[in-house]
Amino acid sequence: MAALAKGGRTNTLGFVIRALGGIPFLFIGYRLYGVEDMGRFAAAFVIIEIFALICALGEKRGLAQRLTEGADEDGQRRVNLVFDGMLACLLVSMLVAAALILFPTIMFPNGTNSDLDMWMIAAIPAFALTEILLAAQAYKYDIATTVRARAIVEPWTRSIAAGVFFFIPAISEAGLALAFLASIYAALLTALWSFLRTYGLPKGWRPRPRYLLKMTSRALPLVGADVIERGTRLLDVFLLGQATSSAAVGIYFFAKEIASLPQKLKTSFEPILSPVITKNLKIGNMEAIAAQVRQVGFWIIALQLGVALALSIPGEAIMGLGGPAIVGGTGALAILLAAEVVASMAVVSESVLVYIARKRNLLMSVGIITLQAALTIGFIFLADHLGLDEGFKAAGAALALFLALGVSSIIKSKVLKTLLKAPVTNWRWGLVWATGPAVLVGFVFTEFLPEWTELVFGIPAIFGTYLFVIWKRSFGPEDKVLFRKKVVEPEMALGTGEPPAK
Repeated sequence: MAALAKGGRTNTLGFVIRALGGIPFLFIGYRLYGVEDMGRFAAAFVIIEIFALICALGEKRGLAQRLTEGADEDGQRRVNLVFDGMLACLLVSMLVAAALILFPTIMFPNGTNSDLDMWMIAAIPAFALTEILLAAQAYKYDIATTVRARAIVEPWTRSIAAGVFFFIPAISEAGLALAFLASIYAALLTALWSFLRTYGLPKGWRPRPRYLLKMTSRALPLVGADVIERGTRLLDVFLLGQATSSAAVGIYFFAKEIASLPQKLKTSFEPILSPVITKNLKIGNMEAIAAQVRQVGFWIIALQLGVALALSIPGEAIMGLGGPAIVGGTGALAILLAAEVVASMAVVSESVLVYIARKRNLLMSVGIITLQAALTIGFIFLADHLGLDEGFKAAGAALALFLALGVSSIIKSKVLKTLLKAPVTNWRWGLVWATGPAVLVGFVFTEFLPEWTELVFGIPAIFGTYLFVIWKRSFGPEDKVLFRKKVVEPEMALGTGEPPAK
């Protein structure tokens, strides 16, 4: 638990830095390039990310298990295992890139902003390799590298490059695509530098086709889980891109990116959760795993709910940052933020299910994303039938995501509880007590004060009020570990296989 608290604390700080770097990209993109250009970029972006996860071959979580199984081997053996994953990733990336070059309409259903946009395909291997390198660092409990790569280098490179490229006439139309490409490779170099310092170069390593095939085959359930878990957050953008205009996609993408901020809090614990779980699985300590799921699940939902309230109450003011044309997506923003809160239990449960019930988890995930697709298409057609505008289509896509993630949380938490034979719920009534005062503070700012005060003072006031109440009413000693740099309670380290933190 001490390792989880330290890793989560480090990456939660990274979440704040990443938010500060990602928001300027949205402001620059929508103000300089326009809604339609951002819509076309968004349609390509979601495809790139999905295919990159496929090419990573589930190593984001699977690598921890492979390294744990090789724990009795020497350090050089572990380096070779990482390079096995990297080679397999590159081979799959070549095949995926070739397919997208042959069928570019998959990425650009509404056309491109520039001929140079096709170079976005080159981001796929870099994105996938970065996932593997960061997973290797996380196995060593090095979360700082993830923060540097994903929270500092990547978003800030993208924001700065998008602004600079816009004012270079020869490439201004391709500024969004090139900025994205530059940010992905900057993150890769950051992760590679830390990896080489930690693991070094392989010795005596050579490609082993039979092992690579076995590794890839074993990883398929993990690949499916990773792709579907992320796909539930991207499917709505993809389907809207196929059924609506690039402008509608652009509006929805702005809301989606803002709503992704609380989702990134979940990823604050993912890198450290995997190695802790795999080590407990190795010794069969299921009770410790259940305790970790309950604890991390509460940390995530508590922080996510606070962020969701702070962003949804002044939603019109936030959406207005992208321009007047974006404000119509405020309803979608509120639903998307609520969806991330209800998804928290599913996310934490899946972190364990991918190891102890891979195929069953994959089947559940397939069912959930199928449900989401059916609901999204149904709501889009319903809006068409009723003659509603594209804003209602976007809200329908958001509602489909909310319902699908809610069902996922219920089902996966029930299955995990049965398998672990211990409760895993993350719900506490203190969350309700903290929500009331936060809503009241938000009402005062949105109804009686100018819009700019909602952004400058309202958001911190809402979040601060929420945190104060939940700290007093719901956080016990075991919860406050997340905010301590030193953990001295021996019980906090039980089940980790490590001595208590000093």
